[in-house]
Amino acid sequence: MFSIPGKQAVTLTPSATKQIAKLMAQGGTKGLRIGIKKGGCAGMEYTMDYVTEIDANDEVVEQDGARVMIAPMAQMFLFGTEIDYEVSLLEASFKFRNPNVTDACGCGESIKFKELDELEAERAAAQGD
Repeated sequence: MFSIPGKQAVTLTPSATKQIAKLMAQGGTKGLRIGIKKGGCAGMEYTMDYVTEIDANDEVVEQDGARVMIAPMAQMFLFGTEIDYEVSLLEASFKFRNPNVTDACGCGESIKFKELDELEAERAAAQGD
């Protein structure tokens, strides 16, 4: 799929790693699958689902006991993303710091990505093609 040898597709902060490992232990799952779907005012939204079976086409990222699977259609859009887990007075949630996002709505739930040809050119440059 969309990967660069020797480089993880996404990175997890220690806080995210701890929370994902905790969710895996509580739910008896193999990890979380991250994807994207059409929706929201900016055009796209992130999705996160518990995984009981790892799909052969998933990009699997394992870090300190946490496992994240990236759905095939989302791999290009999520490459280079840092996933964090933040706790504040009013909420606790996963946060995505994604270099491929060009715009987001005011609430931060909906995003817009770089054009596909721009993403492909950046991947090729990173691979040294």
